[in-house]
Amino acid sequence: ALPDEISWRVHSYNGSYFFWLWVDGIKITSKQLYDRLKKRGVIVVPGEYFFAGQDVDSWRHAHQCLRINFARPENELEEGFSVLAEELVKATT
Repeated sequence: ALPDEISWRVHSYNGSYFFWLWVDGIKITSKQLYDRLKKRGVIVVPGEYFFAGQDVDSWRHAHQCLRINFARPENELEEGFSVLAEELVKATT
């Protein structure tokens, strides 16, 4: 569902129920993206909360990551990723 024109990567999830999505080039923080997604019924976790002890204010990578739980029914994941893709396009253009 994510457009080819967006630079993104998925960190290895190593058997967990979530993975990390890294969107290089996003023009808003992952907290701002979280707010936009939440208003549309999609819940993710902003990356800023997972870099304990590091200066996230000056480290752009911490603002470009989302933790996404994929232990949901397939139809919910498809809908959620469609919304995520739309919001990422807005946040990268």
